[in-house]
Amino acid sequence: MRLIVTGGAGFIGSNLILHLHNHYPDAEILNIDKLTYASDISHLDSLKLDRRYHFKKMDLVDRKDVRKAVQNWKPEGVFHLAAESHVDNSIKGPEPFVLSNVIGTFNLIEECRQLWFDEQEPIHHHRFLHVSTDEVYGTLGETGSFTEQTPYAPNSPYSATKAGSDMLVRSYFHTYGLNTVITNCSNNYGRHQHDEKLIPTVIRKALKYEPIPVYGKGDNVRDWLHVDDHCRALATVFYDGSTGEQYNIGGDNEWKNLELVHNICDILNEKVGNGPDGDYKNLISFVTDRPGHDFRYSVDASKIKTELGWSPTQDFDALLSQTVEWYVDRYSQKRSS
Repeated sequence: MRLIVTGGAGFIGSNLILHLHNHYPDAEILNIDKLTYASDISHLDSLKLDRRYHFKKMDLVDRKDVRKAVQNWKPEGVFHLAAESHVDNSIKGPEPFVLSNVIGTFNLIEECRQLWFDEQEPIHHHRFLHVSTDEVYGTLGETGSFTEQTPYAPNSPYSATKAGSDMLVRSYFHTYGLNTVITNCSNNYGRHQHDEKLIPTVIRKALKYEPIPVYGKGDNVRDWLHVDDHCRALATVFYDGSTGEQYNIGGDNEWKNLELVHNICDILNEKVGNGPDGDYKNLISFVTDRPGHDFRYSVDASKIKTELGWSPTQDFDALLSQTVEWYVDRYSQKRSS
């Protein structure tokens, strides 16, 4: 099966390509990525010479390039992950988020629609999976969880552009009958994540004996999903999900930001040692809260569990420890190179 994965040099995308390559031997993958600061194509070095893997550097905002890639590759399926995703960056400068997340999504799905409707085989033989975020739902109080029926209420330019792209994809199912599915995931963690995200930031700052920044009082709550679990879920939805449906993907794993930072520091104390005064937690520094900072995210993943039989890995302590060790090794290699 000829697949396009957009954003395949990013955190989730690179892990997804490795998952698809290793578990679906009929998958031939074209990775489309514009290689921004948040990309690292070296994560896929093991596939460089593989005949089932292909790479094209391209910006989805360029409609002509998108048309050429889609027409030449003739994908049977698309995993659309490419997006600007860092909330802080969207607050400082929202325009790239509108261009990449909305215009880029439109260009890709429209070119796929034109290709697939022109082909002789039935349209349902193709599938467009759009990967989104739980942030489109807004924020929660102390109780409750996001379901697929939760009204959209995005609170940052990032989440607003993701909500817009979700609506575009939804409309292509209802208007044109395109075979689409949408997923909305909670916070991911694991290998390959960019330095700017919370978990890599904590580890990187700690190893440098720099202040570990925590917004506000650290009371904001996030549901954490391991990237491998997310990739399994995406493949499950792509191959088995119902056309036109939306699936929430969560880790059943809520933590206050400060609690998570404490856990990471404890792992560093055990695995690395040499924390200031014997404890990396002494580096924690509370900083001015992010504007419009959503208080709590909680994802109800009952639908994907019940309908498709997926469930997240439950051993968070072991997976977090593995994640910390991966970044410790990565930053140690950077310092020695």
